[in-house]
Amino acid sequence: MSQVTFDFHGSHVIITGGARGIGAGIGALFAASGAAVAVWDRDPDAFRGDWEPAALIRADVTDEASLQAAFAETLELFGSVDIVVSSAGITGPVAPLWEYGADDWRRVVDLDLTGAFLTAKTVVPHLRERGYGRVITVASIAGKEATASLSAYTAAKHGVVGMTKVLARELISDGVTVNAIAPVMVRTELFAQLTDEFIERTRALIPLGRFLTVEEVAATVAWIASDQCGFTTGATFDLSGGRADY
Repeated sequence: MSQVTFDFHGSHVIITGGARGIGAGIGALFAASGAAVAVWDRDPDAFRGDWEPAALIRADVTDEASLQAAFAETLELFGSVDIVVSSAGITGPVAPLWEYGADDWRRVVDLDLTGAFLTAKTVVPHLRERGYGRVITVASIAGKEATASLSAYTAAKHGVVGMTKVLARELISDGVTVNAIAPVMVRTELFAQLTDEFIERTRALIPLGRFLTVEEVAATVAWIASDQCGFTTGATFDLSGGRADY
């Protein structure tokens, strides 16, 4: 895949869960495009990117006080924020609903859905005050369709899509767009949480016959965050290789 280029010089970006996986890949493209990127992560010491963030900040997206502290530190460094990407999340156990542990359910929903809510709640007042911003949530194909054996993840990602639509309506007159992406599986370390059988079954559902790449996700997020995507808000951008055609 050829290198996609954008110009984000002068932009300040926050990426939750940006120490590795999809979040780190998104951050790499923003940084290569001139943006100053603050990576918020529960374990910033585990940063695995081959690029240098402007800031690596410890933040727990399930803890509002932790997020407020991270935001204060980010503003002290940057002065302002333009773009927020909520990518922190986990897949959780692979099991039928009736075998799913209640504690596992709460952990997945708390991180994947409540984390996106608390992140937006923390940063949106600043974006409204500035009269400009981009909020991008990382949902999933599981936020559009049912994914058997991933009930908590599917419920959480449906919630992320719904929350994105509501927030977009609420900010419609404030100069802030809010959009989601719905990717299929990307080959990252999250695969370690899944069985080989589940991975192969999931790949077989993708009409293009392959998994999505981190670079493709990053390019889509960067375009949504760019000024070229100024007329779309409340949308969920498909990255499913033809699995979902809406």
